[in-house]
Amino acid sequence: MPVAVNYPGVYIQEVPSGVRTITGVATSIAAFIGWAPKGPVDRAGLVLSWPDYFRQYGGLDKRSLLGYAVSHFFANGGQQAYIIRLSTTDSDTAADNAIAASVTLGDLTVTAANPGIWAHDYAIVTRVRLDEPTRFQLQVMNIKLDPKGVPVEVFENLSMLPGDARFVESVLKNGSGFVTAEVADDATDPPDDTAIPEDGIIPDAAKLAGGQDGVVLAPTDDAFSTALLPLSGAGGAYLLDQIDLFNILSVPGLAKDTTITALEGFCRKRRAFLIADCEENATFTTQKGGPAGMTGEDAINAAFYFPWVSAPDPLAENRLRPFPPAGFVAGLYAKTDGSRGVWKAPAGTDASLSGVAGVAVPLTDLENGVLNPQAVNCIRNFSVYGTILWGARTLRGNDAVGSEWKYVPVRRTALFIEESLFRALKWVVFEPNDEPLWAQIRLNVGAFMQNLFRQGAFQGRTPQEAYFVKCDKETTTQNDINLGIVNIAVGFAPLKPAEFVVVQIQQIAGQIAV
Repeated sequence: MPVAVNYPGVYIQEVPSGVRTITGVATSIAAFIGWAPKGPVDRAGLVLSWPDYFRQYGGLDKRSLLGYAVSHFFANGGQQAYIIRLSTTDSDTAADNAIAASVTLGDLTVTAANPGIWAHDYAIVTRVRLDEPTRFQLQVMNIKLDPKGVPVEVFENLSMLPGDARFVESVLKNGSGFVTAEVADDATDPPDDTAIPEDGIIPDAAKLAGGQDGVVLAPTDDAFSTALLPLSGAGGAYLLDQIDLFNILSVPGLAKDTTITALEGFCRKRRAFLIADCEENATFTTQKGGPAGMTGEDAINAAFYFPWVSAPDPLAENRLRPFPPAGFVAGLYAKTDGSRGVWKAPAGTDASLSGVAGVAVPLTDLENGVLNPQAVNCIRNFSVYGTILWGARTLRGNDAVGSEWKYVPVRRTALFIEESLFRALKWVVFEPNDEPLWAQIRLNVGAFMQNLFRQGAFQGRTPQEAYFVKCDKETTTQNDINLGIVNIAVGFAPLKPAEFVVVQIQQIAGQIAV
């Protein structure tokens, strides 16, 4: 804005540079979906470590592959994940429904924050203040650790009056990680003190009860697919629409082709990448025809891995058992992204899996040579390098298809650029659509692409060979301007993995006199 001049002298005016730095988005935020014995069912929960998952979702459970996959993810380099806990709440059979445990103390009903029998390990102890009988203390006690109770949450000066700043319903809703509360209509008196006998053991009347885990949803069941992608478009995988960003999707153990195809479309719309598992009992014979039914147009946003991986089971004295590869692979994606960049193929001798003892189906080079052209990414065991990923193709990577999105790193690099520019160019909306705006766009997008070029993300010796950014009167015509459209053309020369290494050996004649 020009400076208003009204007296002789020197005026200072700061002129905007037009530089708006574009920061690349994270590339390895994973999302895991499955059944868990504990945790929220109405949102995707963020976990930043294995202890974090253990606290929120109950850790490992023999009935589900979800906990194991998350454990494998963090063990192999993962750092951030969202968890969606699937459960059944509207089944006609009551025993199939997941129900939250509760306890009623006078006019106050305290209910577990989410369904499951996990809450049976907790009790509620209340104490009315002697100096102010309208207020009370509420403690959430863990009785699994000690029958006398170990307090995990303590809330002071609670009130039963809705208008009070310490109204018990509001305080527990916003401040407790374990329970919620509901006050009976017109109730004003706090619950009586919890009657604890002389031995100090918390009575049954104070314990949360009536919770149900419901039916255990296994990835092989039709009910699992229904809960995963409900027809209503609410719940299940659609809870991921509520979060800001995720890049990698894994449903451990899911091998149903129709459901995987639906997830491919789900991921493509959200610029995410799906890691698909093979069936547990898959063999070379069953896979040599390729992953049937999963290779449609949306398969560019998915990769398929075979076979399952043998690893110790902590719940079975660390005896070996097969696990789906998705959790291991997602962790390795994150590790490779952090150390080399999203443009590096998550495969090769550097892509060794941690915490594994081998594979369920050992493969030879010839068998690998049959599967690789069919877009099956093999997991191999080599004596020197251990168990490693030995394939980097998308589900559209079949040689017969000839897709430009044949390779995982190429597709994921494109998704990274798309998502970064999508977020960074929001400022352009409603700006005057003419050359000054186009110049700013070229400057900012060009700086972002140049930075990627310097990091080694593209082919080419020079920026001109590696990428281009075009936004001018050729890309945006007068008719586009009239329609309120600005067109930005961005191209890049992707790095493609050296999938086949050919060494030519030739015998020479030696020293021959001429």
